[in-house]
Amino acid sequence: MDLIPVEIGPLNPQVQELAVGLVLFAVCYLCIVPLLRRARRTIEAREQATDGVAKHAEQVRALAEEKRNEARALLAKARHDAARTRQQAEAHGAALIAEARADGMRERDALLARATTRIEADRATAEAELRTHIPELAAELASRVLGEPVSPGTRTPAADTR
Repeated sequence: MDLIPVEIGPLNPQVQELAVGLVLFAVCYLCIVPLLRRARRTIEAREQATDGVAKHAEQVRALAEEKRNEARALLAKARHDAARTRQQAEAHGAALIAEARADGMRERDALLARATTRIEADRATAEAELRTHIPELAAELASRVLGEPVSPGTRTPAADTR
């Protein structure tokens, strides 16, 4: 039995063939649909895994960028603190050096004053001691110059003109 009563060749299917084809199509459709659903779920799971990993990677990247910025800020603050500490240490060191220099100058002045006083005292002592020996030293020097012995109590004509 033909579906269309006109003879059009192989394009005119028979009803029995159409019914068998329709039943076979339904069986194939019912067998393939669960496979397609499972394939769709697998594809969606892969996309979620891929997108999930990509989103997780983006979150980790954002977190790493945030931590890097925090570390940079912390380093900048530490450098600033170190520079301030170094500047304070230099100022403190300069003050200590100036204080030590002033102490050294005071010590030097005190030492020079004591040494000058001691030298003056030693000079006065030496001068007083030499004054007692002047006649003897003068007689000895005169003996050497004249080439003959001169006694300390002897007066020379040159000594009288003085």
